Amino acid sequence: MKFGTILLNGDAAAILQGADGKARTLASVCAAAGLDPLSDTLSLVRLAGADAGLLAALRAAVDTVPGFDLDGADWSAPLTNPSKILGVAFNNKELMKKAHRDPGVPNFFLKPPSALQGHGKPIIVDPDWGAVIPEPEVCAVIGRRAKHLRDDEALDTVFGYLIHNDVTSHGLKFQKDSIAVTYDKDMARPEFYTWRHLNGPDDTDAYYVYHTRSKGTDTFGPMGPWITTADEVADPNDLHVRGTLDGETFTLDHTGNYRFRIETCIAEASRYFTLEPGDLISFGTTGKGAGRFPRGHKSLLIGEEQGVIGIEIEPLGRLENPIRHQKGGA
Repeated sequence: MKFGTILLNGDAAAILQGADGKARTLASVCAAAGLDPLSDTLSLVRLAGADAGLLAALRAAVDTVPGFDLDGADWSAPLTNPSKILGVAFNNKELMKKAHRDPGVPNFFLKPPSALQGHGKPIIVDPDWGAVIPEPEVCAVIGRRAKHLRDDEALDTVFGYLIHNDVTSHGLKFQKDSIAVTYDKDMARPEFYTWRHLNGPDDTDAYYVYHTRSKGTDTFGPMGPWITTADEVADPNDLHVRGTLDGETFTLDHTGNYRFRIETCIAEASRYFTLEPGDLISFGTTGKGAGRFPRGHKSLLIGEEQGVIGIEIEPLGRLENPIRHQKGGA
């Protein structure tokens, strides 16, 4: 099944896709199934984690409700208010070739829910921000509360999957959120330096790079348009990912090229963060280029290009967002 969120008469409404490709509101399908009404996807995810029969009841009822077309729909991100959005950095074998040292575990960062943007809505950037790039990614929706998971049980916690464009501004990151310091030798602990090459025995420099602005600026989290339930994704580690600019391919890759498999990322995250229903985990971008974009997404500088960025991942669908240049950003 596929679930999304659109604005109807100014209010957010959760929708389902029927077999005819048309939409039904979640509330109307709940009524047809004899269930208490649900109006938002987060409530659905929470209840589905506790009631294994909920999705089956909705699936049986969805095509009994008349559908409506989504032409011109005003989309929101499918989940508008998750408690957290986790991302995995450099989780691609191609990108890892440039690393000084393989960290051996997934690297995580957080993205605020305020960055979320719906299908068809603009990615707004100030050209003065420098290098701003798209990052086509597979993202999981956590379906139940979880902590200290093993790899072999991690996928069982997933409600569904969706497409995420993890827009990133290296310009903002290095202009505004990075700082280098030189530690006094008595403070320079060995674990501070295992991740990089040292320039001699007296090198005690450390580099602090914060991803908050670079990943979390408003409109930097396009997602959707649909959440596809996990039962319809046979293997999330076997998905093809294509990114386009006005239909021209800039990257073609595959989730089999992830450095860390999806279940490993979820399990590792659960060792440090209590995962809650509706939490989102995005597993890393593509690494391969195409055509005039030899470095893939890194060759596509949003502040210097115009057009519509599309991301296709079957069976998840296609996410599209136009680029908009605007002084000061959103």
